[in-house]
Amino acid sequence: MQIYLFWGEDEFAMSQAVTSLRQTVLDPNWASFNYDKIIADRADAVVEGLDRALTPPFGTGSRFVWLANTTVTQQCSPELLAQFERTLPVIPPTTVLLLTSLKKPDSRLKSTKLLVQPPAQVREFSPIPPWNDKELAQRVRQVAGEMNVKLTATAIELLAESIGSDTRGLYSELEKLRLFAGNRSQPLNPEEVAALVHCHAQNTFQLADAIREGNTSAALDLLAGLTGRSEPGLRIVAGLTGKFRIWLWVKAMIQAGDRDDKIAQALDLGNPKRVYYFRQEVKNASLEKLQKSLPLLLELEASLKRGREEISTLQTKVIELSSLFR
Repeated sequence: MQIYLFWGEDEFAMSQAVTSLRQTVLDPNWASFNYDKIIADRADAVVEGLDRALTPPFGTGSRFVWLANTTVTQQCSPELLAQFERTLPVIPPTTVLLLTSLKKPDSRLKSTKLLVQPPAQVREFSPIPPWNDKELAQRVRQVAGEMNVKLTATAIELLAESIGSDTRGLYSELEKLRLFAGNRSQPLNPEEVAALVHCHAQNTFQLADAIREGNTSAALDLLAGLTGRSEPGLRIVAGLTGKFRIWLWVKAMIQAGDRDDKIAQALDLGNPKRVYYFRQEVKNASLEKLQKSLPLLLELEASLKRGREEISTLQTKVIELSSLFR
């Protein structure tokens, strides 16, 4: 038996990994007989999945049992834990058991300890923070390699800045670039990427710039453009929060007398030369105002998650933020 535990809020990246795993372990000729997906948010559903995992596969290949949206790594009754302890040792080696959850497993639970024992494989699918340009670029490089899309180093950086933490958007834009490139051997350059890619993250950063400059009119225009393209409010907030957090770090370290290399190390920047541009951006912004901006963005995020009307809530908070920097 092989156990996989996937968790995290990046549902698209997780679904890509699930599809890849399923295609690897299942014989396509017998897939309909040997694949079971069970929404395992109830104890009886988990038990049903474990029962199916005990069934040997039909024909060739393995049996693939997917317990989706399970909560057994956050809470697990003694009865269900006992069921796991009885069943896992006798599941045939031809079964692949996958458990997925949006929430991080609680390492203190006995059920979690049982499921993550080697050779079980645990993978995290949390969105990359929009301010972590090094990891964003690495993910672009990885996915581009998987899709056989050749990009120059600067084109990779541009795509990472443009897409941000939107995994679904990354795959979509890379597919577009792959079709554009065709069979050419030379990598795509930044100009070609900029002409084809919808730069929603870049527009969010432009919105952050307008707010920092106290330009309310420009900020509202940029916000209208984003919402007009159906950009999710929480994604806009994530981009703004990432940018203002970077500015706060940079401003605080500048005032503390830290050098650029130390600032780059603290922010885990892939390119230390970017500190120069951050310095220019925060030159006229006070540390006090940058400190006040993050609680306002947190309030905005909380309001949207509580179901407040999206556009008016965003507009109100953008006005408040840009007024702060006048």
